[in-house]
Amino acid sequence: MAVEQLYTKCLSEAAYFIHDNGEAAVIDPLRDIDEYLQKAEALGVKIKYIFETHFHADFVSGHRELAEKTGAPIVYGPQTKAGFPIHMAKDGEHFKIGNLTLEAIHTPGHTLESTCYLLRDASGNPEGIFTGDTLFVGDVGRPDLFSGNLSKEELAGMLYDSLETKIKTLPDHIIVYPAHGPGSACGKALGKETTSTIGEQKAANYALNAASKEAFIQEVTSGLSTPPAYFPLNAKLNQQGPEALEKVMEKANHALSIPEFKAKVAEGAWIIDTRPSGIFTEGFVPGSVSIGLDGRYAEWAGSLLPYQHPLVLVAEAGKEKESIIRLARVGLDKVVGYLEGGYEAWIAAGETPDMIIDIEADELLMDLPHDPKMAVIDVRKEGEFGDGHVRGAQNLPLASLIDPAIMANVPDDANLYVHCAGGYRSVIAASLLKREGYHNLRNILGGWGAMKDLKGLPVEKEVAKLN
Repeated sequence: MAVEQLYTKCLSEAAYFIHDNGEAAVIDPLRDIDEYLQKAEALGVKIKYIFETHFHADFVSGHRELAEKTGAPIVYGPQTKAGFPIHMAKDGEHFKIGNLTLEAIHTPGHTLESTCYLLRDASGNPEGIFTGDTLFVGDVGRPDLFSGNLSKEELAGMLYDSLETKIKTLPDHIIVYPAHGPGSACGKALGKETTSTIGEQKAANYALNAASKEAFIQEVTSGLSTPPAYFPLNAKLNQQGPEALEKVMEKANHALSIPEFKAKVAEGAWIIDTRPSGIFTEGFVPGSVSIGLDGRYAEWAGSLLPYQHPLVLVAEAGKEKESIIRLARVGLDKVVGYLEGGYEAWIAAGETPDMIIDIEADELLMDLPHDPKMAVIDVRKEGEFGDGHVRGAQNLPLASLIDPAIMANVPDDANLYVHCAGGYRSVIAASLLKREGYHNLRNILGGWGAMKDLKGLPVEKEVAKLN
């Protein structure tokens, strides 16, 4: 018996590959399915089932394409309404993988169809449980993402019942294999580990220790951040069945000459630069939005980019395909090509570049008393801002910059000093501001991490409010 967690840090997502005695199953597969096919071939096993714990909102699943390639049925839990053929498991139904058994345990609450899969060994003893977004390490799935006509309070009540009657009753030794780890927006505050045990979660997870159902509902539904803009789009894609990644790649993975690239931009395509942020600020194609592969690329792309517009890419050599695939993971399928030769080709052809000025944190400190037109733009989340920020700074969380009304709050006659926690988000924000016509920009290297301990920096704490 072997259980392998295939973890994707960019999305904080965990898929699973289980195999025994020549047969295998994949749980919650990403859209790019080559890894599962290659693993099956290398191990000499046949993928017998594709299990989905629910309709995911934070990434596009590879269930349909994997089913077409392997002939394996796609298994969802009770109450699933899908736009493609599935095997709808009954609560308690058993599925054999070699000498192993997976038992479907319907656990509505995160979504109506949410289902966990209990892994039993050859002797029928329970060994682990694949909990999807029903139970995380230190948290549970939020009940406000894909609820149909139900309120978040109604779903939270269902989740409480699922946890109390079907999860907490399991033996303490059972390993918990969740669908997400730290950083995921599918919960409020996931723990740093990506596996645990039922016993550990009974002891430490607030959601398994609520004083009452009412207290649980209050706790789980309060303090929820606004979900990323792409979540409902991805959930709908997964329910209807996304286009095969192969077809997306046929349209996207080809080089564009500079004239072809310019023509696409003139027709309305957005330019996405996937190089590291530290390289981007030194020079880029005018109008580009920086979302580097070195950060939470897919998540920020899904949160900030328009799904209705075509995209063209500027990438490091050899990173073009990766850039396209990781966009497709969150349903951004309208890539129409990448700049042949990248930014270097743009410069070699004598084309005009743009840049963003980087400054060290101590330069901000020196400029503060002498620049009456300075405006410090802090693009961290509200909670981060509230824990400490430069006195007088304006908090415009990065995700909010897709709102024209929020962008309009940025003064166009000020000298803008933009920062986040470490530097990745601030470069994205500065590139968005550049694209909107702001040019009096400074990006603060190292962000708040480099600023907070500067002697003499005026710092205050308060709850952030968007102006």
